[in-house]
Amino acid sequence: MTSLCRDCLFVKTGDFDRCPSCGSLRVVSHNALATLGIAHVDCDAFYASVEKRDNPALREKPLIVGGGTRGVVTTCCYMARLYGVRSAMPMFKALKLCPEAVVVAPDFRKYSEAGRAIRGLMDELTPLVQPVSIDEAYLDLSGTERLHGAPPAASLARLALEVEKKVGVTVSIGLSANKFLAKTASELDKPRGFAVLAPDEAEAFLADKPAAFLHGVGPKFAESLAKDGFHTIADIQHADLKDLIRRYGETGEWLKKCAHGRDNRKVSPHDDRKSVSSETTFFEDTADLALLEDHLWRLSVKTADRAKAEGVVGVVVTLKLKTADFKPITRRISLHAPTQLAQELFRTARPLLAKEAGGRVKFRLIGVGLSGLSPFRSDGTDLIDPKVAKRAAAERASDRARAKFGSGAVITGRSARMAKDREKD
Repeated sequence: MTSLCRDCLFVKTGDFDRCPSCGSLRVVSHNALATLGIAHVDCDAFYASVEKRDNPALREKPLIVGGGTRGVVTTCCYMARLYGVRSAMPMFKALKLCPEAVVVAPDFRKYSEAGRAIRGLMDELTPLVQPVSIDEAYLDLSGTERLHGAPPAASLARLALEVEKKVGVTVSIGLSANKFLAKTASELDKPRGFAVLAPDEAEAFLADKPAAFLHGVGPKFAESLAKDGFHTIADIQHADLKDLIRRYGETGEWLKKCAHGRDNRKVSPHDDRKSVSSETTFFEDTADLALLEDHLWRLSVKTADRAKAEGVVGVVVTLKLKTADFKPITRRISLHAPTQLAQELFRTARPLLAKEAGGRVKFRLIGVGLSGLSPFRSDGTDLIDPKVAKRAAAERASDRARAKFGSGAVITGRSARMAKDREKD
């Protein structure tokens, strides 16, 4: 058994509840603590944490990041979650559950800046960093003991302290021998947590959990599994592999591996980013085209901000929808010239949405993505639409104003109308 103090980084063989060096109670102990090297690092309520960092008056208040009463919750702090507030919940329901919550509009440029700072600290630990999103990544610290003079667990604890000190947000860490178990562990001790899950204990740990506990098994798939008699992960563990493949194809093989805690995927920092996208699931299904367009605009801005932060442009715009009965609808269109601009994303995806929505069909999810990526160099011209350059210049000016004066410095007519509607609601 090895124990690690997460505050002073004291490491000692043995199992102790309080650090003998500094007296801290933030101690993690595990038989495999000194040997495991694959980690999943996930920021805690990232957007909300950045907002609380920048406005200390919000620290002791429930905070929601998102739209107004006609919009939805992008994310919320853990205090708000205690009231039942969740991501993608309609704002009016969130405020009904937690009327004292403070609502702030998202500022993705600020979040991207914080995300890049955290990534820089990760890169100092190991070259094997695989980002999953702006606020989470896998790290492979195997073999770094000599470099850092400490086992990977201690290096990760130091990383958590540095992120908290230098960036002003907290992270939760999962440590294991593969990516699946590391991701599973990182969810066990949020926020500001550190959990260890070794392969030899994975089967027993997972056995009594519901099938939906497996990362990647959504509510609909869990319902299908339950109908087929797979209620717990133990049911999947005991199932015949051929039967799972017959029922679910390649997903059946994936289920079997996960149920036993197996994952052969490597932490790969060189996986090329194939797309940039954003999506949201509604708390209530809707057929309201105007509301769907509002969501499409918000997601277009979010996707564009991510593309700008990563320095990429794309030539394929994808609209993603999911009906109330979980039928997926995907529509794509190629652009005449690559872009990373919100206006171009919205103008391209809006007609696609109009063809699918506006009738009786209700939707539970909408998303917009940009693929066919390449590095951004400069805004090009489009002979078919000569106004592209003018719109690009206007959006770049808006971006500069937002970066300097905040997300509310410049808003479009649609954003102004949405804000006005929120005030009425």
